[in-house]
Amino acid sequence: MAEKILSNKNNLQILFEDNHIIVVNKRAGDIVQGDKTGDKPLSDVVKEYIKDTYNKPGNVYLGVVHRLDRPTTGLVIFAKTSKALTRLNAMFVKKDVTKTYWAVVNNTPPKQQDTLINWLKKNPKNNKSTAYNKEIKDSKKAILHYTLIKKLERYVLLEVALETGRHHQIRCQLSNIGCIIKGDLKYGADRSNKDASIHLHARHIQFLHPVTKADILITAPLPKDPLWEACL
Repeated sequence: MAEKILSNKNNLQILFEDNHIIVVNKRAGDIVQGDKTGDKPLSDVVKEYIKDTYNKPGNVYLGVVHRLDRPTTGLVIFAKTSKALTRLNAMFVKKDVTKTYWAVVNNTPPKQQDTLINWLKKNPKNNKSTAYNKEIKDSKKAILHYTLIKKLERYVLLEVALETGRHHQIRCQLSNIGCIIKGDLKYGADRSNKDASIHLHARHIQFLHPVTKADILITAPLPKDPLWEACL
């Protein structure tokens, strides 16, 4: 499926919607689900969109299937029915959902393509993960696959496929091989991006629809930014 925007109401970019699921293109700075900041989450924005668009009375049901880090952009799936949520949760556990990310990094990686295997340990105090080459106490195994897809003037574009879903996994593992994502101060970038984003984008997602069983492939348009535009 080509990049396609179904709706762009109230800064909500909808890429796919039917009776059971809704897929949106998250902006940098949005939180997917409510947290201690008290900021309005994307899930509430989607609920308001459903309520207003379909004149639904009372509370609107919406299930959060997965999340993206606040400074990250790209595809997020929400479930509009409990049946879809249960099935999507099971699909994520069984790794039946294929997610591909694009990351703009500051250095060329050691290999054109490679698999990175580390053990990540999260520090709740600074909300940061550290990568280790062997298992240590309270660490979790993390596996990702990357491919170099374009060299830019000062940066490099990598495509990343996750085999596991750990805290800050892409940010941490790429930083560990000297490939720091542009704007990611937490993992070693020299400077932040003006909009507090990082150049990490959930670009493609593919799965069998949890109810209709149709093959769904969605591509999220890149943020409007000269560096992202140079990646195309």
